[in-house]
Amino acid sequence: MAAPDPTDDRPEEAATPVEEPPAEPVLPEAVRSRIVVLAAAALADIPVDELPAQLRKIAKFAPNRRARYGGVAIAAQLTSDPLFRQRVATRAVGDAGELGTAISEGVTPGAADPVEVAALAYLMRPCGWRDLVEAAGEAVRAEADSAAVGEQIRAAEARANRAEHDRTVARVEADKLRDELARVREELGQLREESRLLARSLRELQAQHRRANDLLATERGRAARAVADHDAELRRLRAKLAEAESAAGSARQSAKETRAVGDARLWLLLETIGQAAQGLRRELALDPADRLPADYVADAFTDRPATATTTRARDTDDPARLDDLLALPRAHLIVDGYNVTKRGFGEMPLEQQRKRLITGLGGIAAQTGDEVTVVFDGAERMHGLPPAPRGVRVLFSRKGETADELIRRLVRAEPPGRALVVVSSDREVADGVRRHGAYPMGADSLLRRLARS
Repeated sequence: MAAPDPTDDRPEEAATPVEEPPAEPVLPEAVRSRIVVLAAAALADIPVDELPAQLRKIAKFAPNRRARYGGVAIAAQLTSDPLFRQRVATRAVGDAGELGTAISEGVTPGAADPVEVAALAYLMRPCGWRDLVEAAGEAVRAEADSAAVGEQIRAAEARANRAEHDRTVARVEADKLRDELARVREELGQLREESRLLARSLRELQAQHRRANDLLATERGRAARAVADHDAELRRLRAKLAEAESAAGSARQSAKETRAVGDARLWLLLETIGQAAQGLRRELALDPADRLPADYVADAFTDRPATATTTRARDTDDPARLDDLLALPRAHLIVDGYNVTKRGFGEMPLEQQRKRLITGLGGIAAQTGDEVTVVFDGAERMHGLPPAPRGVRVLFSRKGETADELIRRLVRAEPPGRALVVVSSDREVADGVRRHGAYPMGADSLLRRLARS
């Protein structure tokens, strides 16, 4: 049980004035923190009505939060409220066990923690408690000084180790530098030897250069003499050439006169044939022909008056018009493949679409004898195509090119006047090929033609 405060044991003397209690000692930070922790732990065991009003709200905190957030208020209450301090001391002595009992009796165990001893002594305040607090402060300071000295010793040892390491590294680097210096000296010796050899070779090359210059001067003299001889020979040959040209001129004049006689005979024969042809033309009353038959065929499909019959012929989806165009001599049928298949049987897979269209075009090629080309979009040749029928050419557009561009390129490659039939429902394709003289037809015309056959 904690000893009562010595100030409470002194008898009251009516005649003697009351002396002010001595000032509170300056507590080391470790002791002050431990006292606050002990008081915070004791708040839960003190009845609420016995707690100071300032600490009742703090008592509701969790134990670890009381000391953290209410430490200042707890320390102030311990200093100003002896009764509250005595209640806390009672709780702390009970928790400290033998150590608390020994301190309440004024005995300090030799192996006890000086901070714990000072905290309990401050709370219980037995006889000599100030000495215990001061002794704890000195022990804490001595421990701090010892720790600082130990830290300085460790820092000194670390610096010594680093210095030793630096010396070791320096020795290793020095050895490396010495080895490098020896290697450089060896290389320098080799370079000096090579320099001597190169100087000797340079002197030899200079001697050879002088000899070569002498030989060059000699050869230049010989070349000058050869040039003079060549010029003399050239003058002689030019004289002979002039004589030959004079003789050739005489021969040309003779041949010209002979050819003039032959030309006169040939002109007379051609004039006779021409006069006979003119007579025959006048007798048959034939006008000069300035248009080809294909031009008239094109006019039959473009310039015919818009009657009921010709309206049907101009329908781009009319299979009858397609038959008329394919009946033209040497006609070339160009088909926009996917434009036709997706319009006619788009529900099939692409492989089946291509197979069906190519097979049908093979029948048209066999019936008409025309050239047939079908164009599909595709950066590379696809697999799964059946062998193309005879007369049918299957093309795939190259990478970066569309089927429409390939169709226009095919049309531009054809000679003017040939009957070209392009089957596509794409208006841009139709307009593009029409400008190059081709006949655009809709995809439905070919689909109806294939369905009929």
